[in-house]
Order: sequence, then structure tokens, then C-alpha cells
Amino acid sequence: MKFLPKSAFGQTVLLIGILLFINQVVSLVSVTFYFVSPNVQQINNLLATQIKLAFVEDIDSQTPQLDPRFYQTAGMQVYNYSDAVKNGLEQATPYQYWSRQMSDSLGGEAQVRITHGEPYLYWINPPQNPDIWITIPMVGLGEGDGSPHLVYLLMIGILSVGGSLIFVRRLNRPLKALQEAALLVGRGQVPKPLKEEGSTELIAVTHAFNQMSKGIKQLEDDRALLTAGISHDLRTPLTRIRLASEMLPESQDWVKEGIVHDIEDMNEIIDQFIDYVRQDQQECMQESNINDLIRDATQVRNIEEDHIITLDLEPLPKTLIRRVALKRVIDNLIENAFRYGSDNIEITSRHNKKEKQLCFAIRDFGPGIPEEQIQSLFEPFTQGDKARGSLGSGLGLAIIKRIVEMHSGKVTLQNHAQGGLIATVSIGYQVMS
Repeated sequence: MKFLPKSAFGQTVLLIGILLFINQVVSLVSVTFYFVSPNVQQINNLLATQIKLAFVEDIDSQTPQLDPRFYQTAGMQVYNYSDAVKNGLEQATPYQYWSRQMSDSLGGEAQVRITHGEPYLYWINPPQNPDIWITIPMVGLGEGDGSPHLVYLLMIGILSVGGSLIFVRRLNRPLKALQEAALLVGRGQVPKPLKEEGSTELIAVTHAFNQMSKGIKQLEDDRALLTAGISHDLRTPLTRIRLASEMLPESQDWVKEGIVHDIEDMNEIIDQFIDYVRQDQQECMQESNINDLIRDATQVRNIEEDHIITLDLEPLPKTLIRRVALKRVIDNLIENAFRYGSDNIEITSRHNKKEKQLCFAIRDFGPGIPEEQIQSLFEPFTQGDKARGSLGSGLGLAIIKRIVEMHSGKVTLQNHAQGGLIATVSIGYQVMS
């Protein structure tokens, strides 16, 4: 259901609230049946007893005024209907439940009305004489500032809900920290060790997560060291091969050019390996505008006469980004669009205020990519040879994907309905003050 809370905190509070509501209802019903109802029955019996006394022998109940001795003792008064109306009968509230109880006690049909005030005044029309109304005051029945039972239930509810909120918040705090740390790991970052607190189960989970993070950090460091060592060891023989190729005679220039071209390709592949491992984690976040990065990348490309870039940039707010890393994303997407798409491309930027996202898209007008190959292109060492004639290690889009995910964003590829391919990047942002 749409209105049910999704978080563990909200579901726990809702459950506690429902249980408290059921507890209050049960308490109210119990008090009504075992406390209020017997008291009402007892008051009704007392009133019925007094009414019966008014009709015993030697007491004249036919006159508007009872025997003075009886009135002084019971505090009762007898009115005919007209006098009763003058004294407030019409303002009294009729009660069917009291009337039924009184009818059973007096052995005939009776009416009961109550005037609320201090004291409460009971109006009773007895079956012994339907032409009269008898009033009996109940001193102390309505006194007090409120219902003690309702005050008690209210206080119990407030204390229970308050205590439950404190408990759930304390339980939820380490879970929230664990969630945020897991998101950082998903973006390729290693968070600081979490504070181990809460219940024994949460402490065990947090301890296991810290151990996992420590292991991931060690693996990343080992991988970076291994890749750096391999790249260094590979570049040394490549340099010797290139020097040796320079000594070839002019008659073998075609061999020399092929060797130099292969060496440059291998150096480019090695650079991509290093970029993929490094993930640009060392770069600090800084306040910047993505439109400025797009303009800088476009200006560099303007020196190429055969390449045309059309800009459609919507004003974007400044946000915290890894400037160099995100510029690498833009450069790589532009390079891919020119290399595998067309000589003219279009770059747009948009500000999605509702979703709090900054988006930019690079579209080419080339042949596009088969739909079944699009998702796999973001996997490392995957190439779109059949569709776009791509070369290299197949790490370019994987590097782009990692950088975008470090910015809490998403990159997608989509064929345009009118031809060409669109690469769209959306990143979350925080409004800068």
C-alpha cells in the first residue's frame, strides 16, 4: 500500500502505535465493564430505592411538595409536568440506557433525564405516577477537572510512544550508518571503520562490515600496486623496441610505422588500465559548474576543422564534483561520438530540480548500437566491435561508469529515434550556498 512506511523506523513506530491503540481500547472496554458499568448500576439502584421510598405509606406523593421530613433527608423534589418544565426539564438530556435500567428497577416504564452541572440533577418520571417528575441531586458526581482514566491513558500513551521513539532511533542509528557506508562501498570508496554499537546482532554485523571494508581496501591497494608494477615493466621493453625500430633502414619504413603504431596502442591500453584501477579517488571534491567543463572540452575540439559541436546548455547550479574526473568523462564521450559516430555531434545539459539531478547528454548521428549490446558495453574488457568498429582495451565506458557512480549518478546509452546514439549522464547534486 502507498501509505505504509518503507523504512524499518517508520514500520516499527506504526506497529507500536497500533499495539498501543489496541491496548488503550482494551483498557477502556475493561474499565467500562468492570468499573464504570457497576458504578452506574449502583447509582441506578440507589436512585430507584429513593423513588420507591417516595411512594411508601404515610408519604403524600400526589402533592407538588413531598413531606418536608423526607425532602430534607433525601434532597428530593416533586414537580408536575408544567412546573418541571419551568425548572429546567427541557434542558435536561434524556438517557435511554438509564431509562431502561430504572424501568427494570421500578417495575414499569420510567424516563430518566440528567442536567449536567454542579451538582448533577437527575429527573425521573416514575411508573408509579406518570404525571410527576422527581428530581434527585447527585453531589460530587461531576466534580473534578477531567476524567482520571482518560488522563491516565493519555499519559501512558505519550510515555510509551516517546520511549518507543527513543528506542527505535537508537536501534536505527547504526543501521543508517551501515547503509551509508555500504553505498560508499558501492561507489568504489572505502569508508572509515564504523562505531560498533547497538544490540549484539548489530555489533556483530558492524564488525563484519568493518572487516570486509578493511579487506576491500587491502585488495584495492594490492591491485593498484600490481598494475603500477606491470605498467612499469611493460613500458621498459616497449621503449627499447621503439628505439630499435628507429635504427631500421628507410627501405623498411613501413615496418617502422607499424611498430610505432602498435607501441602507441599498447601505451594507450596501459594508461586505461591505470585509470581503471586508480578510479580518481585521490582527487578532492570542489565546487564547479558542469557547463564550464563542457565548454572547456568543446573549445579544445574547435581546432579540428572536420569536427562540429552544437551546444544547447541550460543554466546549471554549481555543485561539488571531482573536476578532473568528470572532465575525463566528457572528453571520452566526445571522443567516442566522433570516432564511432559522426563528425557532427550535439551536447545538451538540463537541470532536473524535482529529482535534484544535473544531466548532460552527447548525441552523435552515426549508425548507433544494437539494443542487445548496449548494457554489456559498460562491463570491463567489453567492446562494440560489430556495431561501431571499436578498438582498445574495452575499459573506456567502464571507467566512465565508475566515475559517474562516484558522483551518485548514472550513465546510459540509447539509440535515438532519428538515428545516432545518445550518451546521457545524470548526477545528484547539493545546492551550494
